[in-house]
Amino acid sequence: MAFDSPTQGAPGKDREFFQELKTRIHRRLIEKLDLSKIDLVGSSELIREIGYIIESLIVEEGVPLNQMEKDRLIVEIQHETFGLGPLEPLLADPEISDILVNNSHQVYVERYGKLQKTDICFRDDKHLLQIIERIVSKVGRRIDESSPYVDARLPDGSRVNAIIPPLALDGPVLSIRRFGMEPLRMNDLLRFGTMDARIAHVLQGVVKTRLNVLISGGTGTGKTTLLNVLSENIPNEERVVTIEDSAELHLKQEHVVRLETRPVNIEGRGEVTQRDLLRNALRMRPDRIIIGEVRGGEALDMLQAMNTGHDGSLSTIHANTTRDAMSRLETMVLMAGMDLPERAIREQIASAINVIIQLVRFSDGTRKIVKVSEVTGLEVNTIVMHDIFVYEQRGIDKDGNVVGEFKATGVRPFFAERFRVYGYDIPEGTFDK
Repeated sequence: MAFDSPTQGAPGKDREFFQELKTRIHRRLIEKLDLSKIDLVGSSELIREIGYIIESLIVEEGVPLNQMEKDRLIVEIQHETFGLGPLEPLLADPEISDILVNNSHQVYVERYGKLQKTDICFRDDKHLLQIIERIVSKVGRRIDESSPYVDARLPDGSRVNAIIPPLALDGPVLSIRRFGMEPLRMNDLLRFGTMDARIAHVLQGVVKTRLNVLISGGTGTGKTTLLNVLSENIPNEERVVTIEDSAELHLKQEHVVRLETRPVNIEGRGEVTQRDLLRNALRMRPDRIIIGEVRGGEALDMLQAMNTGHDGSLSTIHANTTRDAMSRLETMVLMAGMDLPERAIREQIASAINVIIQLVRFSDGTRKIVKVSEVTGLEVNTIVMHDIFVYEQRGIDKDGNVVGEFKATGVRPFFAERFRVYGYDIPEGTFDK
């Protein structure tokens, strides 16, 4: 009986037959393997030996398979034994940025900013749960009824979130946010149309002249990617401390100290927050501090650090506009538990943040910088900002692609004088409308 792989949209009966055969052979393979000695065998030699064993088991099953079907079965059983099962081909695809498993028979991926449904499926909810447990156990975490959701990180840096019943009503849910093996560079963002050359040159100067930068945007707009790209302009001799919930930054400098938060343990103790790490980082003699994403009470400590000699710091924040970013930052300062007057908080923000960059993901999947704004101070009780560059969308073409252009507003920023003092040249007319 010939059949198709479920990963290629096989008919129902063939799919069930394939899954049953794979399960039987996998179970018999585990019985034959000496799991205690697996780590002692070289990976290539191990895979070759496993292939021989699987082939012999297929023969014993007496199922007539052609060579292509046999090769596919061997690969998938190896994935089940040593990898993440049906997820392995998705994790091997460099074009996929997100893997979203809604349930055992519904898996979506994101390619180039657009969601696509795949033909990948799991045997059942129990099979999906086994894969989730395999992921979280590798990072010393657990997921069960008493702890039904978890954040973890794969060895390649991908961020994983899983949530299971009773909180997830339709079965286990798994989300994997992937990051390319090779971080994007400024030239890549220019090629993708995230910004134009004029904006790129100014942003490089903003980092080199040690202005404090806040990158704002919604989920999946590319905030961390832009933070990575801008960090390339930090001089190699400076000491940089990065603080993240989940390590995603890949700085190229030699003098980098990477810190990552720690969640509570099974007993509900041992949590280390971004605020704890930020306070500790101030004692580590950093030249710059990079916070992956400011989301709570650490906002107050970040602003104080920016105002007390750690200029040139960078961070990201979830917000839909630059003005919303200021409001959210104000709210986060209040989360620190300090009973500060509203004006004092806004004075701290206005003096600490120099530049806000707003990112948006458009309907065609492209991500663009729609606004570069400068914070100029406080008037009465309002934080004053003016836009330096904006992206104006004119419409959508017949292929569904967003059409628009980057424009300067004609406002010459106050930091242009700082560029001159630092010797950073800006071409004539850069800020002209």
